[in-house]
Amino acid sequence: MHLELRGITKRFGSFVANDGIDLTVRPGEIHALLGENGAGKSTLMNVLYGLYRPEEGEILINGEPASFSNAADAVAAGIGMVHQHFMLIPVFTVAESVALGFEPINPVTRLLRRKKARGLVKEWSAQFGFDLDPDAKIEDLPVGVQQRVEIVKALARGAELLVLDEPTAVLTPQETDGLMKIMRGLADSGASIIFITHKLREVKAVADRITVIRRGAVVGQASPEASQEELASMMVGRPVLLHVEKKPATPGKVALRVEDVSLVSPGGETGATLLDRVSFDIREGEILGVAGVQGNGQTELAETLLGLRRPDSGLISLNGKPISNASVRRHIDAGIGFVPEDRSTDGMIASFSVAENLVLNQYRRPPFARGPAMSVSEVAKNAEKRVVEFDIRLSDVNGPISNLSGGNQQKAVVARELSGNLSLFIANQPTRGVDVGSIEFIHKRIVAERDKGTPVLLVSSELDEIVGLSDRIAVMYRGQIVGIVPADTPRSVLGVMMAGGTPEEAAEQAEPTLTDRVEEEGVSGRGQDSFAPKGDALKRFGPKGEAAREENAHG
Repeated sequence: MHLELRGITKRFGSFVANDGIDLTVRPGEIHALLGENGAGKSTLMNVLYGLYRPEEGEILINGEPASFSNAADAVAAGIGMVHQHFMLIPVFTVAESVALGFEPINPVTRLLRRKKARGLVKEWSAQFGFDLDPDAKIEDLPVGVQQRVEIVKALARGAELLVLDEPTAVLTPQETDGLMKIMRGLADSGASIIFITHKLREVKAVADRITVIRRGAVVGQASPEASQEELASMMVGRPVLLHVEKKPATPGKVALRVEDVSLVSPGGETGATLLDRVSFDIREGEILGVAGVQGNGQTELAETLLGLRRPDSGLISLNGKPISNASVRRHIDAGIGFVPEDRSTDGMIASFSVAENLVLNQYRRPPFARGPAMSVSEVAKNAEKRVVEFDIRLSDVNGPISNLSGGNQQKAVVARELSGNLSLFIANQPTRGVDVGSIEFIHKRIVAERDKGTPVLLVSSELDEIVGLSDRIAVMYRGQIVGIVPADTPRSVLGVMMAGGTPEEAAEQAEPTLTDRVEEEGVSGRGQDSFAPKGDALKRFGPKGEAAREENAHG
């Protein structure tokens, strides 16, 4: 399929999510749509898929204008979309999931032709090496295999263009490699693929061409030969330091000790085991990173360490004092700083001012409390100091924190939690949903806290963040820590551990992934522009993308 988007503009009230975007995708091409969270990538694809109606612009398929009022229209035109959050029913089989909505029905019995549905899954699985069991239940499948089911669903409906929205967000490095091989196989068979992502290493590994979007507009195109630094600069609009600069850790005495901690979800005997005999310690002046595919107990571990959950067994001690059954307030009073994974729900009160949010963890203590009253002047003085120290961009500290961008909201949460002398700092997904520039700043602050002698627990689903910041790495799988390894452990080894392998098994089985080779050998994706001279790898455009329109107009 040859796709053209011309001048697509989508507004939500006064907010312009897409501003005159042009995009051309050729048959058999993997076209990466690169940009930060909130840049407008998913909005643009939702327009293409018929979920949004644009205010301006047009869609052309194989040179003919197309208009989609819903997703069914887009599917009928040969467009398939695999969303970041899978649209699968856990109790269905693979065959039932693929057939859902397009069921082959027996005209006499009006029942699903299961044999035909199973045959369809087997056919696609054999053609592209998906290795799918049509009778397996979705709930029993790893997320990487569930993603393959989503792809087969799209292909079974006749998709000639496949949109993959942040497809590697919940995959191990090995599963990411498998997905990239599938993408390349589909492209080689003539399918067109739009790969939405913010991960630079993956773009370089698989894309044929790259279009960069910033603040709703196309700002440039590139080939995979462009460096990660160049691509990051296009995403942000300024030079960015991608690698965390830090000195080797000088760990002190053990500060946090976790011994055989288990946690069972509510439900008595039927409750699921969330944490299974977890044991580790963190020393003063070191960062212990917790790696793993999201949903393997990392969130529950962080919440248990803050007292939001109470373990069913085991012991947690901080500086020699047990805190397993202490309240959240006692944890905070003991000097624990905590950045939650969802700042909107758990990290701030949207209607409160920035100044008020900056003292949520200490408003009861002097100088912010004067008897039963809060000192407005001291709260304001603290806010002015933190705003400067943490580079929080705003117009008024007394305005609601909801007025700030996501990156500045996160900086405010980090600023609050890093104020004062900490005995432990827990950072759970500290850079989720923030721009590259804010990520750089938050990383520096985490390292600075370590260098002050504070023990740090870092939980992140971004493996690059774990590897870049950690001094040691604990890998979690199904509520257990399968091993604790040095920070320089290869990503391929970490990937095997993230799938449940022990460090010894991982060392034997692991082979360098494609994204590892991008980093180490300069391997890039292949396609029409892949081998252009480095000077030609990058094409920059103005804020409205006029030069991009000219480029696309010529194919």
